[in-house]
Amino acid sequence: MTTYQDIRRQVENLTPDEQLRLLEELAVMVRRRMIVKPKHSIMVLEGLGKEIWHGLDAQEYINQERASWNG
Repeated sequence: MTTYQDIRRQVENLTPDEQLRLLEELAVMVRRRMIVKPKHSIMVLEGLGKEIWHGLDAQEYINQERASWNG
């Protein structure tokens, strides 16, 4: 199995253009592996608790809340 040092020696033998190309490709590869994909979508929360608001007038609720701010 090739070790880090063996690979590094091989990279040193590449031309500067080849080294830059390798560096760019490695950066892309590492970024792809680091992207964390969410296990769940926030959309699963859609509609959650809607029964709490059933039968309430939205504007009346807002007016009451605003009135409570003034004490």
